[in-house]
Amino acid sequence: MVFYSYNKNRRFYRFLGIPVIVAFVLLVLYIRYHSFVYDPVDPSDNTGISFQVKKGQSVKDIAGSLEQKGLIKSPLSLYIHAKLNHLGENIIAGRFVLTKAMNGPKILEALSDASKAQFVITVQEGLTIKDIDAKLVDMDLIKAGNFIQAVKSFDNWQGYLFLDKATLSKLDLPLEGYLYPDTYFLNPDGFRPNDLISMMLNNFEKKFSKLQENIKKHSIHQIITMASIIESEVKSSKDRKNVSGIFWKRLDAHWPLGADATLLYVTKDRTITGKDLAINSPYNTRKNQGLPPGPICSPSIDSIEAAMYPTTTAYWFYLTTLDTGKVIYAKTNEEQNLNRAKYLK
Repeated sequence: MVFYSYNKNRRFYRFLGIPVIVAFVLLVLYIRYHSFVYDPVDPSDNTGISFQVKKGQSVKDIAGSLEQKGLIKSPLSLYIHAKLNHLGENIIAGRFVLTKAMNGPKILEALSDASKAQFVITVQEGLTIKDIDAKLVDMDLIKAGNFIQAVKSFDNWQGYLFLDKATLSKLDLPLEGYLYPDTYFLNPDGFRPNDLISMMLNNFEKKFSKLQENIKKHSIHQIITMASIIESEVKSSKDRKNVSGIFWKRLDAHWPLGADATLLYVTKDRTITGKDLAINSPYNTRKNQGLPPGPICSPSIDSIEAAMYPTTTAYWFYLTTLDTGKVIYAKTNEEQNLNRAKYLK
């Protein structure tokens, strides 16, 4: 009987030990979880660290990026904390300044506070004012058309000597081509389109000021207009200078410029049909001689330099292959027609 009782008690204590062990393990895990979430990486380090949340980025990815920046100890713990407390849906896209002295809840709070965020907008070379408006709408910073209207209402001409008010004020979008393509950080709290316009014009002035001194033959407006066409037509620095030489040569010979990009600027669906070729528009450079009234996009410094320093060649024609984008040159119209048949099938 004694032997039986001993085995029975041992089995009882063994059974009792399982939940104790489980409870102990859970307690350890909770302590670690609590430490990972609530204890900052370095309470004494208040050095600002730039951190960007991209639009549509998941909480899991954000937590991983925070760990890579050295701002949290455990991405899994922060992810669990955000999920349990329904904090993920409050995070907004933008650029934030965080520190290692902030714990998990403080970081999540900062990432959910629009007043502490800077939105990041990248305006690529070749984009138009309408494209910029669409980007700002997509970022929920403005309603559709607000940026376009701000450009149309621009009146700070005296603040920028490179802007030709007499010429630009006649255009539907007077600042097209002068809003420099770059990455900008925006404050979403009280954002106004004019804030971005000023930033882009100031950037243009900074990048263009030294080049401006070397413009001799043409006006600034002519150079920026030509640069915008070059930007839209070809991509490499060599081709840009070659095509610039072709365009200026055509203008000097009183030929139509013949750039499809200028006509694409005014077609609604950004394609050219046979009907479009007959459009009576000053931007139809297949039909009309001379440059269009103004730029058709935001050109890069590379394209501006190409417009200023064209390469003189024997070529009068060019085309871009459909598959690789390679630029094929021709000296005569007959040679150009052969290239069309060969490369534009």
